Formats: sequence, structure tokens, C-alpha cells
Amino acid sequence: MRYELAVVVPTLNEVGNVGQLVELLDRALAGIAWEVIFVDDDSTDGTAEAVYRMAETRDNVRCLKRIGRRGLSSATVEGMMATGAPYLAVMDADLQHDETLLPRMLERLKADTLDIVVASRFLPGSDLGSFSEKRERLSGLGIRLAKMVVPSDLTDPLSGFFMLRRPLIEEVADRLNGQGFKILLDIFASAGRPLRFAELPFVFRSRHSGESKLDFAVSLEFLMLIFDKLLGGAIPARFILFVMVGLSGVAVQLSLVGLFLHGFGWDFYWSQAAATVVAMSTNFALNNRITYRDKQLRGRDFLRGLLSFYAACAIGALINLQVSEFLYERAMPWALASILGAALSSVWNFGVTSTFTWSKRQRVRPQAAGE
Repeated sequence: MRYELAVVVPTLNEVGNVGQLVELLDRALAGIAWEVIFVDDDSTDGTAEAVYRMAETRDNVRCLKRIGRRGLSSATVEGMMATGAPYLAVMDADLQHDETLLPRMLERLKADTLDIVVASRFLPGSDLGSFSEKRERLSGLGIRLAKMVVPSDLTDPLSGFFMLRRPLIEEVADRLNGQGFKILLDIFASAGRPLRFAELPFVFRSRHSGESKLDFAVSLEFLMLIFDKLLGGAIPARFILFVMVGLSGVAVQLSLVGLFLHGFGWDFYWSQAAATVVAMSTNFALNNRITYRDKQLRGRDFLRGLLSFYAACAIGALINLQVSEFLYERAMPWALASILGAALSSVWNFGVTSTFTWSKRQRVRPQAAGE
């Protein structure tokens, strides 16, 4: 069957929501040829399995299950690329987005020859619902930052509820940052031209089931997206995060070198060596949690990744040790010698670990009903 509209819904532990969402879409989209594609990031609560059961009796329900990575933006793009429908909607699985707005969005998209229609939480007639005062302040700050890279008259560049024409995503796909949660901001900032858009107000409902995915790492990814677009992609956002984590490692290393050197009376070389191993371990843990959040290693993969990280950074660590020792023996203060040794190895470490530690081939499994 040829579908006119595909609704793409990224999921992560949303088993309590997916069935009701399909029922709501049934009512809201009556008379429209539509399908829903749940893009599941290997949920642990049986979300994908719940979708498969629905798909056994429904041709317009599909699941694209991703193994070994996470991220709303990349999940959304893959979902949009997995359908031939000419109109693509994106919404959350938590039932906070008003599905009854979809027919109006489709009508506006067609009638006004627009590129995209955005459901805004900040137009007259909108309602933020149960948003806390703190969440409202954070949203306001995020929007002010987003205005640096999107049109000033777009009231809600951080909305996760929108509809676009297929040619738009094909136009911008290879320029998208693809990290984090703010795919709408990424699309506008990557277009390279003014997009023809409209906004419709909607009431933001309370979450039905599950929990918010907003945390510190998500906020940091948002800031990196802003930097990435401001810099025109000249410096990869992931490298910026890697450097920030590296700076924390330098702080750990300096503290431990000082402790081992002056507190325990160790030789400088061994003080630097021990501090480097500890700093490498903390850097790996933070990079795994933040820099490579979408490829985060867990369980046995975490241990294998740690060992791979040690091996990949061995040459960088050797550079660190030899350079800092060389400078220290020539009367350079220990702190400065340590910093310079770490700095010279940082670029090498990023390139090598990106290639070997977090480079496992990402497997995407488009699965059919009953699999």
C-alpha cells in the first residue's frame, strides 16, 4: 500500500505508551493513508516486542530496531529515510504531543507549499501543561541560544513535534549533526537556505508513562550542536566534547602528579605514569558517557572498550611521558611539563580512539512483523 503520511516515533523504554499511541493515531488520521514507524534504541522493557505484536495484524505499524547506539536525532532521521511516504511527521511516544493536530499540519503543508510545519508550545493558544517553572526557564534559555542559528521568527525551534516534506530531509541529511535530541533545530540550521515554514499552537499534555530522557549529557549535546552550527562544522562537535573531557583528565592528572611527587615522594617519571593511567581511565568513562553517548559501551563491551582505549592511547601516553620528562629534566616546572605532555597527545588520542574504541560497526535492524 502507498502511504501518504509516515509518523516517525523514536522510542526508548516506552512499552506503556506505544499501544495507546497507535489507537490515538487511528482516530486522528481516519481517512488518511498513514503508517507509523517506531525507531527503538534497543529498549530493555519490551517496547520493540510490543510493536512487533501489533505489526503482526497491522501493515501500517513497523519497528526499526537499532542495536548498539542511541540518540533521538539519528533515530528520527533513520525512521524518515525508511519510508517512501511523501509527508513525514515526527512526534514523541510519551503521548505529550497532540496527535489530533496531525491532519491540520498535513493540510497546511499541502495548501501553502511549505517545507515544514512545526507544532509550537509558545504561540498564542498554546499551553505548556505540567511544565515546571524550572523546565520553562530552561526551555526559554535553550530557545534564546537556538536563535543564534535559526530564524528569529520561529517561536519553538526546540519542538519535537513537526511535519515536513520528504525532499527537505533528503536535502539536509548529509549536513545534519545527528547527535542529541534537537533534530528540528538541526534541520533548520543545516538547510543552508530560508525554509518555508508555519507554526501551529498545541497543548503540551502530561506524560502518560515512562520518564524524561533530559539529563546533563543531553544539555551538553545541545550546546555542542549550537557550536557545531556556528562554526560551520569546521571543528567536529564530538572533538569539542573530547577536548572538554580531556581537560578534566588533565585536572585529575595534575592533582595526582602533585600528590605522588610531593606527598609520597615518588620519582617524577613514575608519578606521571601512575597519574596518566588514572586520567586515561576517567577520560574513558566520561567519553563513553558523554562524547560517545550514541555508541555507549556497556557490560563486557565496556571492559573491552577500556582495554582498547588503553591500547589505542599507548602511543599518546608514550608521547605524554617522554615529552613531559624531557621538559622537566630541563628545569621546566612540573605542572607545565605535565600539561604540555598531555596536550601533545590529545589530538592523537582522539583520532585513534575514534577509529578503534568506539568504531564498532553500527547494526541497524529493520524488522518485520513477528520477527
